[in-house]
Amino acid sequence: MDRGKIVAIVTGAISVVIAIAYLLVVLLLDSRGEMIPAPVSQLTQYGINSMLLILL
Repeated sequence: MDRGKIVAIVTGAISVVIAIAYLLVVLLLDSRGEMIPAPVSQLTQYGINSMLLILL
């Protein structure tokens, strides 16, 4: 077998493994349920505190 064919087969196999791993990660993250946004009050408080730290 030519070296080019072997490289193509190995590259294709690696690509398939990466694609399957990606699909499994997406399936895992998607199965966790609906995302709940952070409370607005905590976001505002953190934003103000971080701005004060930058100014000091």
